[in-house]
Formats: sequence, structure tokens, C-alpha cells
Amino acid sequence: MRTAFVDRVDSMGALLEVARDLTAGRGQALVVEGVSGMGKSALLDAFAQRIENDPELRRGVRLVTVRCAPDVGDAGTSPYAPMAEILLELNGRAGARRRWQRAAGVFGRSIPRLLAQFVPGAGPLLDSGQDIVEAALRTGSMPGDSLLPQQESMALRTAEALLAEAAAGRPALVLLDDIQYLDLSSLQVLDRLVRALPDAPLALVLGHRVDGLDSEGAIAELLQRWEYEEKLRRERLRGLPRDAVAELARARLTGRTVPDSFSAQLAEATDGHPIFVEQILRQLPPGRLERVELPHDLPQAVRNRFRELDAPTQELLRVGAVQGRAFLSLTVAEVAGVPHEEALERLHRVAAGRRLIRERTERAPQWVRRAGADLYEFEHLALREGVYRGQSTGQRESRHAALAGVLTRIAGQFGAEVPLELRRDIAGQLRAAGPRALAASAVAHHRLALGSALSALSFADAERDCAIAIDAARRLPADGGERDLALVQSVELLLSLTEVRWRGHRDALGAETDIDTLAAEAEAAAHRLGDRRLIARTALQRGKTLMATRGLRRSLEKLAEAVRRAEESDDPVALFVAKVEYGRQLPKRDLAAGLRELAEAERLYATEPSLGARDNPVLAHARNLNEMQLGVNLYDAGRLGEARKRLLQCTARLRSEPLNAELPIALNYLAQLHLALGAEAEAAEVLREALAFEEKRGGDSGWHAYNAALLALLLSRDPAGREQALELAEAAWLETQRTWLANLVPIVRNLYAEVVLDTARGPADLEWAHRLAVDTCAETAEGTGSGMVRSEIAALVLRSRIRLRQGAVTEAAERAGAALALLERHGDLPALRTEEVLYWSARAVLADGADGARERAGALLARAREQVARKADSLEGDRVLREAFLTRVPLNRWITEGEGLS
Repeated sequence: MRTAFVDRVDSMGALLEVARDLTAGRGQALVVEGVSGMGKSALLDAFAQRIENDPELRRGVRLVTVRCAPDVGDAGTSPYAPMAEILLELNGRAGARRRWQRAAGVFGRSIPRLLAQFVPGAGPLLDSGQDIVEAALRTGSMPGDSLLPQQESMALRTAEALLAEAAAGRPALVLLDDIQYLDLSSLQVLDRLVRALPDAPLALVLGHRVDGLDSEGAIAELLQRWEYEEKLRRERLRGLPRDAVAELARARLTGRTVPDSFSAQLAEATDGHPIFVEQILRQLPPGRLERVELPHDLPQAVRNRFRELDAPTQELLRVGAVQGRAFLSLTVAEVAGVPHEEALERLHRVAAGRRLIRERTERAPQWVRRAGADLYEFEHLALREGVYRGQSTGQRESRHAALAGVLTRIAGQFGAEVPLELRRDIAGQLRAAGPRALAASAVAHHRLALGSALSALSFADAERDCAIAIDAARRLPADGGERDLALVQSVELLLSLTEVRWRGHRDALGAETDIDTLAAEAEAAAHRLGDRRLIARTALQRGKTLMATRGLRRSLEKLAEAVRRAEESDDPVALFVAKVEYGRQLPKRDLAAGLRELAEAERLYATEPSLGARDNPVLAHARNLNEMQLGVNLYDAGRLGEARKRLLQCTARLRSEPLNAELPIALNYLAQLHLALGAEAEAAEVLREALAFEEKRGGDSGWHAYNAALLALLLSRDPAGREQALELAEAAWLETQRTWLANLVPIVRNLYAEVVLDTARGPADLEWAHRLAVDTCAETAEGTGSGMVRSEIAALVLRSRIRLRQGAVTEAAERAGAALALLERHGDLPALRTEEVLYWSARAVLADGADGARERAGALLARAREQVARKADSLEGDRVLREAFLTRVPLNRWITEGEGLS
């Protein structure tokens, strides 16, 4: 039910300004907000009518109106459904709607699959995403950075398709009402549309109810961010003034005299709340109005109308209110104990009399018709809330549980392909059923998360449902059975989906919950279940969370255990994946041992027949990571020729693969090698390729930040590029702080510090570079920090160089000594050139001038020269590369010539 539109002159003016600005080429976003029943939707309806009635505006814009109503219950919109509806309206080509409706009628088709008909490239994305999730279910390892393209690209491509349609004709004015029901995937698309303003030929008018939950607060958070970034304006609706209440009363009470005293009493009783005014006016008795007693609040007004119904009909509506804003005739009939035919008649009679509910026919999902039910909805959310809150907690929970049972039986009609919307309603009813349904809620929400990820590629919604499943399981006692299995599976999926965004102690929804606590709970549950495969899988997941939360040493201990557990499980896939992960992390502490582990993983892949499945993206991802890690660690070990061959082959193959999410990582490794060989132009080329690859995909990425920082370091060597280098390094560090991949944070911070050092114009710049290096030392220190020794050594060298430049030679020598001590203890390490540590330490020792300084500096320089010679010998088969390595790399020239050490 829409409240009658009166007053709202200022709000209408703001809306018309949006439309007129759009005709002048200025797109913008405006949200109309108000509590339930404040007239938000009536205002938007009146605005749409004003556009239709204004020839100039009608010619100047294309109006698209979409309402984000729940399909059934209170579950909100299906993933991407509102965006699909907008795209269809904008598309407007002959046959487009018929094709859509025909496809929607095919049972089992998800909205994203239908959306793929209109969004270029969406089909392959859906296919690859489904392959990844299905493979993860079999292996227990989700390739997190392989999910990134799907997570970002589906929303990005949908937004691009919408913007392309908006640009294909008159500017588009989109009215999107009730966004509190918007699914999280559609919200990601909407975010991109808002950020395209004001340049896009598009304006967005949003309707938002502010007195209810919306996608766990995600919508309210985004609205606040858009407003802060000046991407959106807010129009807040409050109660109608007294004269508007009088106008509304006269409009509703035609043929009756409306005294001023009555209007004043009505305005005071309702505080100008339009839906409250409407409810009172609907139940006024005939006769004069001077002596009418008014309800004191909206719930009382709703109860008064509700009491007019007979008892069986009241019970049907009570159950309907429990199911949600929209409810099924079949479910409420069974729970209320009323024959379905009788329920159909009673509900139809109430709707025909415009009393509280209406039948929804145009927007009813196809599966509702297949179930043999009618779909009804309350005329207004406030009416539903009034009926719902009129029941006790026990009554509501009992009815939620009963509804879940009926809906589950309905779902049984559809075999293996239960509509996602129906599964969402079942899970929602179980969640609301209280403690009695915790176990069933955990299982249902885990299955719902899988469905969102598999059929809808809606990872944001899947994360939310995993979190709900985990919360339900945690509230139950450990049982070594269904509860523990639901916990393991939900934690495994949640951590896999969110791995690329881990920030140490933050969980997927931003709460201060330690992700390692989640992983530890899942590991303990796996042991109670006694399932060796699950034990191996949860140990591997725990090793990853320990890296993010407790540091390298603890992580390596757990990853080594994961390899042992995988060997005990007799599962070659689990063993290969565990070996690759362990082999990738071990070189950070022991390069030689890490190379051996990676080589063993490569041999296992080559000799185990079950690992050759080409259609398993988890195995492909692990193979790619293993190959490129071997390449870069061979480079770290000074075997440059072998490293170059492997990395060139790996990057060439990845460029040709459809699912090539690892390409930016491989290009980073190749760029490091090019820099080490003096091929700066080639290094810049591959770094720009990597940056462009991820920028096209959209969203923040730790590897994008790393590649940007590496390019900044390269640019800083050219005086003409120093300003650009500093800007790029600063942006890279900001992006790193947003993504916070534990292994990359200290590397990027060190690169940023080095760029600041190289471009420093005064003491303040040098102190800022030193502060950055000090922070890295604190973060990576053995015993108290992450244990990332390579980054600690590099930071100590930077601190030594900075103090040397400042003339603090004693401190420079002390920092160099600390770096050397760590290097002697650990040997060669990845992302660290041993000769660089030796060279700058020699400079610091000589500058300090202590007894025997020249001899010690000479010995360090000799060792640095041995390192350079050894690496040059690895290029013996290519004289051109060897010569470039010795002469075109500044550090190697300085070492050969003894720069600064004469």
C-alpha cells in the first residue's frame, strides 16, 4: 500500500533537480530515507509520475523503476536480480524481455546465468567460478587469489554493461526503491555505478528504510561512505506538518466535513507519520468527526483493523507475518491448520477488500506457481510488523520452526535443484526459530552459502551465510557429529572465500574475531570427527591463518604438520596442495630447504596420475604457484639461468590460460629477475602489464600494490621520474594497508622507504624513510614479530644507509652489524640480495672507522664480489646476459669497482 502523496515540496524539488541535472549532462546519486511508513515510496511514485507528465523531462531521460522486494519471506532480493531488472529495462530491444521471461521460466536457472545473456564475458566467469568452488569442496583448498577475478569481475562486468546501456540512448534515471532488501552482490554493482558518477549518463535515486536491518549493515555503511566522499546526497523524510495531515484527511474522507480540530488532533496523535494517519482514517466510523477517539500509536491502529477479521483469518495472517513481508498461501494454511482451499478463499477475500494484504501476481517467482501456491504480501511493512510483534517470542519461534518444516517439504518436490530463493527462506525461518533449530540452521546456512557461491557466484552473500552457520554451530555443544561437521565445512568455506582479504585478527564481516580462532575450532572439530582428510585440510587452513595472525615460525610448524597429516590421509591431492603451500613459505626462513620441498612437490605432480586432472582449478592453481615459486627461489639462490627459463615459460603459459589469476604474481617474479639482469626496460614493461591486468579487473590487491612499489623503485633511479615514483610508492603503500597480505606488507613498506630515501630532498624525508624501516623491524622481529627475517634484514640495511647519509656513522655500523648477524644465521633468503647486505655493511663499517674497519670492510666487499661472480657464472651459457648482469646493474658495478670503499 502506498500512502497518499501530500506536501514534500522540498523533497520533490531535490528529486526534480536530479532529473534536470541529468538532462544537462550531470549525473548524481540521491537517497530518500525515512522510517517505515513515512511516505518514501509514495514520494518516489509521485516523482516518477511527474517525469511522465513533463514532456521535457520525458524526452530528456529514460526512467527505470525497480523495487527491491523480498521474493518470499524476509530474505531480500536474489543475487544480482535488481541489477538484471535494471539492465533489462535499459536494454529495451525487441524480444529482450521475452527472452528473459522465457529463460526465467526454465526451472533451475539462476539470475546470474540469465544475466550472462546480456553481460559480455559473464558466462565464462560463472563457469570458472563454479569449477573452483566445486574443486574446493573435493580438496578442501580454495585458491583464494583465483577467486579474486570472479569476486571482482562479475560485479565489474555487470556495472560496465549497465553503463554501456545507459550511454546507448538518452541518459538513464534509475529509481531503486527499498534498497534495504538489496543483496550484497547487487550492492557491489551499485557501488561501481555510484563511483562512475558524475561522468556517466546516469542518475540514481534510491529509497531506503532506516528502521530495519539491511544486509548486516552493509548498505548503511556504504551510504555513509558515499556521502563522506561526496558521491551521494541524502533527503531525509520526517513527519508531515499539520496542514499536510489535514490535506491527506480531506483526500481520504471525501464527502465528509473535516474540522480543523480533528486534523490538529490527528496530526498530534500520529506525529505526522503518513502510514499511521492512513490506518486511522481507514477505520473511522461513519458520522461526525469531532468526538472520535483516536488510537495512541500505530500498533494499536493495526490491531484495531486486525480485530475486524474472524479468528481463522487472523491466524492465517499471524502465520503470514511470521513468514515475512511476503508469504505463501500453502505454508500459512498448513501451519495454521486450515485446508488450503479454504485459506485461498479467506486470503483472497481479505485482499479483495483492501484489508492489510494484497496478492502479488506480476513478480511472483516461477517456483511458487510450481508449488501450487498463491503469493501474498502485506500492504505495508508497518502492518506486517504490527501483526508480528503482537505475538509472543515463543509463538513466533514455534511458527518459524513449523514454517521451515513446511517449506522443506515443498523443497522436496524439486529434487536436487531447489530454487535458491526457497533455500534462503528455509534458512531464514530456521535462524529465527531460536535455540530449538540451531543445528538445522547451521546446516541450512552452510548449504545456502554453497548455493550462493556455486549457482549465483555471489561470494559476498556466501560469506554472510557461512558466518551465520558458524554462529549457530558455536552455540551448540561439540558432538563429533553433525554440529562439528557443519562447523568445519562452514569455517573452511568462509576462510577460503575471504583469504585474499585477511587482516590478521579481523573476520570476514569485520568483527574483532581472530581468524586463527576460527581455524583452530575447525581443526579441533575435525579431530573429534576422526576424519583424516578433514584433519589434513584443517591443519593446512590453520597454517595459513597462523601466518596472518601469529607469524612465520608458528605457521611453518603447522604447515609441516599439514604435510604429515596429508601423507597419513592417503590423499595425493591434499598432499600436493599442502606441499606447495609449505614449500612457498619455508624459503622465507630456509631457502635451501624450501627449494627441496618445492622440487618434491613438482616430482609428486609429475608422477602421481590422480594429479593430472586438467579440469581441477585447485590443482592448476597449486601447480602454477609451485612452478613460479621454484623460479623465483632459484633466482633468490643465485641460479639466474634456471630461474629465467622457468619464469619465462610460466608467464607465457599463464598469459594463454583463461583462468590466469596468478599472472600478476608471475610477472612480479619475472620483473625482479629482469631488474637483477639489468633489463630495466623489460622489467618496466612486465610490471605495467601486471598493473593493467589487475586494474582492468578492479578492486584492491596486495600484488597490485607490490608491483606498483617495484615500478616506483625502478622509476626513482631516473631523476626525471622521481616525482612519479614517489606518488606511485605512496599509493602502493596505501593499497597495501587496505589489503594487508601479511607476507607482502613489510616488502612493500621497505620498497616505499627505499623510494623515499632515493628521492629525499631534506632531513624530513630521510626521517620518514627511517620511520618506515623502523616499523618493519618492529613488525618482523624474531620472537616478538612475524619472523619475516628477510624483511627485517632489508629494513636494517635501509636504516644503516639512512643513518650513513645523515652522518650518524656509529648507528649505521650498528644496524649493519645486526643485519649481518641475521644473515649469518639464516643464509641466503628470498627477496633479499646477499651481496647488497654485504656491500652496504662494508660501507657502514668503513665510515665508522673503528679499529680494523678497513680490513673488515675489505672482507665484506670480497664476499659481495664472490656472490656477484657466482651469479654471473650461472649465466655462463649466455654471454650477453652475463655482461648485462655485470655492467648494467648499478649494485653490481659498485661492488666490482669498490664504489665508496676506496
